[in-house]
Amino acid sequence: MNQGKRPLKGLQVWDRGWLSSTQVLVAPALGEAGALLFDAAHASHAEQTLALLRQGLQGRSLRAVVNTHLHSDHCGGNALLQRELGAETWVPPGQAAAARAWQGLSHQQTGQQLPRFRVDRVLDRDAVLRAGDRDWQALPAPGHDAHALMYWDAENGVLIAGDALWEQGFGVVFPELWGEPAFEDALRVLDDIERLRLTVLIPGHGPACQDVPAALAQARRKLLGWRADPRSHARYAAKVLIKYHLMELRRQTLAELLDWGQGLGLVAELWSRLDPPPAASLRDWLQQLVEQLLQQGALARQGDQLLDV
Repeated sequence: MNQGKRPLKGLQVWDRGWLSSTQVLVAPALGEAGALLFDAAHASHAEQTLALLRQGLQGRSLRAVVNTHLHSDHCGGNALLQRELGAETWVPPGQAAAARAWQGLSHQQTGQQLPRFRVDRVLDRDAVLRAGDRDWQALPAPGHDAHALMYWDAENGVLIAGDALWEQGFGVVFPELWGEPAFEDALRVLDDIERLRLTVLIPGHGPACQDVPAALAQARRKLLGWRADPRSHARYAAKVLIKYHLMELRRQTLAELLDWGQGLGLVAELWSRLDPPPAASLRDWLQQLVEQLLQQGALARQGDQLLDV
């Protein structure tokens, strides 16, 4: 079916902000088993996701949740949607065994919240999903996450990019935090996206957009800067972990936050790689990062409490 000048016809795109991923609900066409939901957002917003789905489905069934990758902001609603709607969960290859064993997933290394869910199907890297009378081709998107997939509707020029591309900025390149080179992978994925004939980009965070060249240019600038100065990426990543932690909890004392950061092995690993050290101790460095986030307006202080803003 050619959507013509309406490439998003039959799709509902929910921009959830930065704690939760953008979600895409694809309504089923005649004869299809049910709707597909691309990504399930964060656990904190799972009840809201459920309410949006009940309204958007209009009595139809939800066949499955398709995860672009298994970061907590993209799959946090999986468990609730399995329980409440009977939806299956389909995941990219590479981490299915980790999800089934519930060991080695990124949220366990970053100290984030994620309710355990069941894996029902592992998607091949070249899978084609039929949904909404469209063919959605899975495309590998390593970089931000080594196992991530994007979903491409070539007929209508619509790309569900996950965190491979945002309209504004670029996410942490997580394999780099584990000591695995991945900046080149992320840049190659941008080249792959540029070769597609995109009409609409649906990013992992933010609304659907049409100015794909501007989004690609901004993402390349960010990635090239980090490749030239990996220390800047490490600092950025540590601040993202702190900010995300406060987004989950909403508020916490400075002492509690510093204790949390000191106890997180990933932060300690980032600290150990910075040479020369940016502060006298890991705790001092964490406090410096908190002060920078306060100065940037990403956090606020209320008495002895730090607040997400």
